[in-house]
Amino acid sequence: MSHYTTGADTETVPDLHDELEEPPQFRVYLINDNYTTMEFVVHVLMVVFRKSVQEAEQIMLKVHREGKGMCGVYPREVAETKVETVHLMAQKHEFPLKCVMEEDRG
Repeated sequence: MSHYTTGADTETVPDLHDELEEPPQFRVYLINDNYTTMEFVVHVLMVVFRKSVQEAEQIMLKVHREGKGMCGVYPREVAETKVETVHLMAQKHEFPLKCVMEEDRG
């Protein structure tokens, strides 16, 4: 807390740094299915999540081998937009690719 003086009395003012909390962050995952091509998953990772070819291929392999792969951690609104964008791209290309988000609990 910070203190400042206004004449004869001292008033305690909350420190804004103590008051502000970071907004909750959300992890975004791609979920494996038996129909979406590996090439399309890499494309989505590069376009929606701005991953390099190497990063996209590593995440795609994790999705393929382990059932899901994390694409990134974002504030709620950004995560929601990315999930929706993935679903729209998949639908347009007639793939059942799923994307989900869960709160990052540290």
